Amino acid sequence: MSYGTADILRSVTLDDVRGAQKMLSGVARATAMEGSRYLSGLVGAPVHLKCENLQRTGSFKLRGAYVRIAGLLPEERAAGVVAASAGNHAQGVALASSLLGVHSTVFMPKSAPLPKISATREYGAEVRLHGQVVDETLAAAEEYAAETGAVFIHPFDHPDIITGQGTVGLEILEQCPEVGTVVVGVGGGGLAAGIAVAVKAIRPDVRIVGVQAAGAASYPPSLAAGRPMSLEQPVTMADGIKVGRPGVVPFEIVSELVDEVRTVGEDQLAAALLLCLERAKLVVEPAGASPVAALLAAPQEFEGPVVAVLSGGNVDPVLMQRVLRHGMAAQGRYLAVRLRLTDRPGALATLLGVLSEADANVLDVSHVRTDPRLGFTEVEVELQLETKGPEHCVEVGRVLRGAGYTVLD
Repeated sequence: MSYGTADILRSVTLDDVRGAQKMLSGVARATAMEGSRYLSGLVGAPVHLKCENLQRTGSFKLRGAYVRIAGLLPEERAAGVVAASAGNHAQGVALASSLLGVHSTVFMPKSAPLPKISATREYGAEVRLHGQVVDETLAAAEEYAAETGAVFIHPFDHPDIITGQGTVGLEILEQCPEVGTVVVGVGGGGLAAGIAVAVKAIRPDVRIVGVQAAGAASYPPSLAAGRPMSLEQPVTMADGIKVGRPGVVPFEIVSELVDEVRTVGEDQLAAALLLCLERAKLVVEPAGASPVAALLAAPQEFEGPVVAVLSGGNVDPVLMQRVLRHGMAAQGRYLAVRLRLTDRPGALATLLGVLSEADANVLDVSHVRTDPRLGFTEVEVELQLETKGPEHCVEVGRVLRGAGYTVLD
């Protein structure tokens, strides 16, 4: 379907979003909004977390998928639906289809995390693994739709999808009527577009800030060019917003109604995920933590009260482990130390005793004995330490030098 700008802006209205909210009653949860004392202190104004990570299926995607599939004609429902996704959209389509009695086929990359594949099957979808990247999976799903007549359910580029996601915006205004800024992650743009439609229609003074991962930021160049532009190789840990090209429909809405799109780096995403876990006690995936990353990066640039939308919590346990370690390293809570010892019995035990006195937790130890730079009786030791932060790192180094060790790095 081809849309002009004016058609697109008319295709999703406040009345549509209100209708979607009624449709979703009893289907999607009105998710909690939790205050964050830490972020509020950082920003200097109240900061609230809109917890879509606690939505059914673990993300906001159920909202749009249900509205889209519920709007199909009887003959379209009979043909079934098909989708392509590495995770959140897959689960949203699977559950929405099951609730509506529609057969769903979901194509997922072979590299998709096993928990997401299992969850999609458990929600009732027929899962087909195809390709290594989402683009290959998407092509397979579109080919399947052409061959079978199944309706392709796009993750963000359709008015019904955006309408469903817009119900998050209505809940924000109900839960925080005095909101000054809404911060939301942006991939293809469906969630940001839907929230903007709902919020701006009621409170045009509210500032909407979109956030993208710097390695997958297709919106800034697209907004500058005035049309969707493609990224050749988007790279980010935040797979929920790892989209190489904005959707046509959400792009027009975002360009008209979203006030700003910012970018955040991988270190900032990791630190935000860690903060959500430690301070808010919430499991949030990197894409869902992107609004918090933006607040951490420039806390004084957001007018409060601020609502940060935590869009999802479906994080693979293996990725979670890597991200947490990365986030702790970014906060200076890991320290790599390389030093030289005399190669004699008990030397390592003595070193470990010094580190124990410094209250540093040893995670890993490696030895080098065959380097030509070493003396005949020397050994080089590299240690990975867990510390309490940058100041503790400095203290550990001071203690080691004070004990007579030559710290090389």
